[in-house]
This record gives sequence, structure tokens and C-alpha cells, in this order.
Amino acid sequence: MGRSQSLPRGDDPRFGPDADDSASPILHVDMDAFFAAVEVRRRPELRGRPVVVGGVGPRGVVSSASYEARRYGVRSAMPTSQARARCPHAVYLPPDFSAYTAASRAVMQIFRDVTPLVEPLSLDEAFLDVTGARRLFGSPATIARLIRRRVADEQALTCSVGVAPTKFVAKLGSTRAKPDGLLVVPPGQVLDFLHPLPVDALWGVGERAAEALRRLGLTTVGDLAEAPVGMLRRAVGAASASHLHELAWGRDPRGVSPEHVDKSIGAEVTFDVDVADPLEIRRALLALSAKVGVRLRGSGQVGRTVSLKVRLADFRTVSRSRTLDVPTDTAREMFDTVWALYTVLDPGERIRLVGVRVEGLASAQGAPRQLTLGAPERGWREAEAAADAAAARFGRSVIGPASLMGDRDPRRNENPPRP
Repeated sequence: MGRSQSLPRGDDPRFGPDADDSASPILHVDMDAFFAAVEVRRRPELRGRPVVVGGVGPRGVVSSASYEARRYGVRSAMPTSQARARCPHAVYLPPDFSAYTAASRAVMQIFRDVTPLVEPLSLDEAFLDVTGARRLFGSPATIARLIRRRVADEQALTCSVGVAPTKFVAKLGSTRAKPDGLLVVPPGQVLDFLHPLPVDALWGVGERAAEALRRLGLTTVGDLAEAPVGMLRRAVGAASASHLHELAWGRDPRGVSPEHVDKSIGAEVTFDVDVADPLEIRRALLALSAKVGVRLRGSGQVGRTVSLKVRLADFRTVSRSRTLDVPTDTAREMFDTVWALYTVLDPGERIRLVGVRVEGLASAQGAPRQLTLGAPERGWREAEAAADAAAARFGRSVIGPASLMGDRDPRRNENPPRP
């Protein structure tokens, strides 16, 4: 059942950069090994060496790996300990999200210089609809080349681009084009491109669903496309069966939505060893609040609900949240809120992980600001915005969260040591 399982190659002339793009107006642009590439950009001596970004402790997880590291089997979401076993000579670096956010803003601006129809999916990828940009900039593939050239010239980074008639196929195209490539899928070639791919290439097919499909003998997208929908329902459920059937035939009606925004922004940290010291937990929450504040301000958003996540040593997880009177993007207010939540929670056990998250997001433009009796006209937000600007220019290491906000425990009269 199904078609040949040989995968379409990036140099296949049917899908190469010179293929017919006249009816393929959707671009998916994906930065190559983004976090690692940003680190190499500011440390040129690392060029050509395996670089891994992520948690550097024994419980850390890989966030990004350069292609030199990937040759050793290092992948995102892999435990750092496993990455070290596979590639012990790599350079391991903790993430610097302020640097990645600044680079992402610059890259997204390049996209928006071409078309207002930009739908960011994360810091390092976005969909673009270039239908209206053709008269000014040329065909979709020409626009893709323009974007890749500007990203390389202005940001010293590389990206891969898929050009296709739909979002789903464009995203698969950018994956096949990596690294630093361009792939065009014309409408008439969509099924030839899709059907040889493994079933887990489809959105919504994780490890468990893929295994269930393989047990039915469905190993490729073509196999799934030709399977009776009733068989798919028994394997993955009614809703997923219909969704996967449509994708397998190249049908994806969704357009590019520039209004898309994240529903929440958060950060968390897993301690190298379980922690019981309130001061160490306090410092972690302070650093996480600062990180979330940077991301909120970088995305031009504010949020009303601040949440605390605590995972205990026995892996039980508890969460608490508080909705503020007015939305915020300041780390100080987030920290005060999560610390108050933590003191009320008072878990009394060793802690494995803590996290801070802000929900109920809205545009910061025109949002009301909290006014505190006796507060200066320019306060915490201005100080934190100034710190953002300094960090973007000189690196986040020059601005510590405690030095920015102070670290005074409201339950004490004295100031505890600063992190």
C-alpha cells in the first residue's frame, strides 16, 4: 500500500529553488539552529565547532545544537547528560533569551519589510503570505531568496525557506531544505512531495499515534492517504482521523494569521539537585520573573494572570495563580506576585522545579498601567526597559535581575544576600 518510501531530496528538480512557484504564495521561514547560531555569531571563535545551548546541569535539556553537534546525534529536547555522552568535546552554553529575543525581533522585521502578513510561530520561525508582495519584489521564490540574503547580510545568520501553496506543506519544505536552503513545492507536485514521507511528518502524529498507524501497516503519508477513514478512526480517534486524512491529501485551508499571539509566556528551571532553601528558591523566581519580563516587553505584550509552578522532589506538581487588577510586563510585579503565592503555598518539601508564567495576554500599546501611591512617575518599567536596551547591546550578563530590582524579602526587615 502507498508509494515509494524514498524521500524527496532538496536537490530534486521537481522541488528545487527553480521549480514553478507561481501558485505557491506561502513561505515558512525557519532559522537554522537559531540559539546556537546567535551564540556563534557573538563568539566567532566557536565557528565550525559543535555548540550546544541548554541547561548545563545534570538535569538540563538541550534547547539548540549546531549542525556540527548534530552530526554526533545531539538533538533539541535531549537531556544534556546524554548530549555530553555523545559529544563530550562540544561547547556547552546556558541560554541567553534576551539575545535570542533581540535577534528574533530583527529577523521578524525583515519579514515584515516584505509583507504585513507574517505569523510568528516562535522566536525562530514564521509563516508569510507574499501574495500582495509579488508586484514589488517578484515571485515567491525570489522573495524567499531576498529574505535569506538580508538575514545573512544584516544578521549574520542563516535560514531555510519552504515555498508552497499551503502552510503545512511550506513547513515541511523548510525542514527538507535545511540547513541554509530553499525548496519550492508547486501545487501539481504536492502529493509527489507528501506521500513518500513517513507518517510522523504529519502534524498531530506523535510517537504513540505513529506506532498505532504502523501496526496497521501505514508507514508513509501515502499509505495513510489511501487508507479507509474508518481504519484511521480506530487507530487515532474520529477528530484526528479526519484531520490527518485531509493533510495527507495536501488539503490545509488555514491562511496566514498575523494577529496570532501567544496565549501565555513563561519560563521555568529544574534545579541540579532538589532544593529546600527558601533563599535559593527566591533567587530562582527572581531570575525567572526577569526572563518572562524581557520576553513580554520584547513581544509588545502585557498579561493579567501571573502563575507559579512548583514541582516537588516526588514529581508532584502544584500551581497557583493570581489575576492582577491591571496587566503588567514588569518583572518586579511578577516576582512580588509569585513570591507571595509561594509563601502562601509553603510546600515544606524539597523542590525539583519552579516556573513563572503570565497569561491573559494583550497588546501593551494603550494598556493601563498600575499606579502606586507615592511612586515616581517613571519607575520599574522604565528601569527594566533601560536594562533591556543595555542587554541587547552589551549582553544580559551585565544586568543581573537582583541588581535591577533588588532582592528584599518582604517577610524580613533585613536585606538577604543578593544572588
